[in-house]
Amino acid sequence: MDVFEAITERKSIRKYKKAAVEADKLETVLESARIAPSASNRQEWKFLVVKDQDTRDKLIGAANGQKFVGQAPVTIVACSTESERVMPCGQYAYPVDLSIAVSFMILEATELGLGTCWLGAFDEEKVKEILSIPKDIRVPAMFTLGYADEKPALRRRKDLNNIVCYETYR
Repeated sequence: MDVFEAITERKSIRKYKKAAVEADKLETVLESARIAPSASNRQEWKFLVVKDQDTRDKLIGAANGQKFVGQAPVTIVACSTESERVMPCGQYAYPVDLSIAVSFMILEATELGLGTCWLGAFDEEKVKEILSIPKDIRVPAMFTLGYADEKPALRRRKDLNNIVCYETYR
């Protein structure tokens, strides 16, 4: 599978099989985050791998009751170890860096035949409490990982000419 195929094949999976994710596949997914680009190559991140059923069940409450968080055999929580640094463009580095790393992991998971769902609907403070994450660490993203037990239909996307401009913003 090439990168473009992984991009087009990736779907948000909300039903998972009970099958565990093999250790080598999980390591490959995590390795894709390790080698992802980050601002000034600082890699100011940690990724928590949550496999314990009791902990994943607690994360359901922190994820606005999304039950598939407890059903997926793995949840990966992306943490920023430096949340105050601003890039020259004026943006905080951590949400950009972690978005890139999580995207790389999700695409690699797709290539490996695994399903994922990026979670944006969660209470950061509850997640930090459940996982003993220090108060000064930010959690901008987390996602579920496992073998899909559904095949969602393609979702409609805007036409390219509606999202791209050339030379000036229009």
